[in-house]
Amino acid sequence: MLYVFGFERIGVAVSDLYFVDPQPNKGQEGPEHGVRVELRMLDQGELQGTVYAARPISLGRPIWRVDLLESVDGRPGSFDRTHHHPVFTDWNPGPRVFARDLSADPLGWLAERLSDLDGVLKQANVDETYPQDAVALRERAHEIISCVEGALADVRAGRLGTAPPEGGDSIRASWL
Repeated sequence: MLYVFGFERIGVAVSDLYFVDPQPNKGQEGPEHGVRVELRMLDQGELQGTVYAARPISLGRPIWRVDLLESVDGRPGSFDRTHHHPVFTDWNPGPRVFARDLSADPLGWLAERLSDLDGVLKQANVDETYPQDAVALRERAHEIISCVEGALADVRAGRLGTAPPEGGDSIRASWL
């Protein structure tokens, strides 16, 4: 399932995820599943056709990511694989960053970060600021958190974040 929240220049994508790391760190072996939240640039294209045409909109370059993951064989609610990627280089995330506060209160931590767009952009080495988006994101953070909560419940119920078909890729997500 893919949920997208769009503002003027910033978009937030929320999706379920099932992942097997091909080169896991010690203690991170085995499949993991959960919810991925990405902050991305929102690209609005030019009208194609008449003045009544739908405007092309796409999720562009990733800026920041948080993966609210748990080991598939672990205890639901453990958030034992939960981490974030504060920096991207082009389309590639930097290394996983595990934060005690993030694992202790994932939704509270996420709500704080979504309410501080300027701080997230600064940590991500993005020089631009988007004041209108910062206000709008702060005002709508509760809706995004609610969406994430629902997706996490669906992962734990086995409706989302499920293994790919036999012989498929090591990753399954609604929007990758």
